[in-house]
Amino acid sequence: MKIARPLPDYLVRRYHGWKATSYAENSAWYKRLAEGGQHPRAMVISCCDSRVHVTSIFGADQGEFFIHRNIANLVPQCKPDGEQHGTSAALEYAVTALKVAHVIVLGHSGCGGVQGCHDMCSGAAPQLEAQSSFVGRWMDILRPEYDNLPKADLPTRLRAFEKASVVRSLFNLMTFPFVAEAVDSGVLTLHGLWNDIGEGTLEQYDTETGDFKLV
Repeated sequence: MKIARPLPDYLVRRYHGWKATSYAENSAWYKRLAEGGQHPRAMVISCCDSRVHVTSIFGADQGEFFIHRNIANLVPQCKPDGEQHGTSAALEYAVTALKVAHVIVLGHSGCGGVQGCHDMCSGAAPQLEAQSSFVGRWMDILRPEYDNLPKADLPTRLRAFEKASVVRSLFNLMTFPFVAEAVDSGVLTLHGLWNDIGEGTLEQYDTETGDFKLV
């Protein structure tokens, strides 16, 4: 059974273009990264959305960020129940093995996962309620925030929900003992950000006021 096929031609051409330019101009740096291992300063938990380009936003180089993507940039609560937890495993590796100094949760505008959770909670997406829905069960992490949304128009509610996904993840991060210990000892800081894709703006969560403010 054929389970994999050759890359599309346009991706092959792009690869060869990168190898002949960016890689060729920085080959020594790539070799150093390969031989020396990775030593990222921060872990970024962002959405799978293809429009969220973490390295471009921060002008980051290879080896600078340990990036984990999932639907709606969510972090589950710490529940070592024997199930497979990709996000929890990535977090554990970043904090305990790589010793990152920062964990950044990056939300964004127009998040399809957050929209899906809103539809599910409002009864508009019964398919996501099915136990067999991977997306629906993942978005259960955010479901508790639905009742706290403002009584407003849909765009306002969705924007609030997107930011709630960041805050929910920040609180869930602290349920992991190794995260809480690192934060309490001062070797790790947590950060919550929200990016407006169209405007290019970045807002950060202020724990004192409970609001997001422009960076």
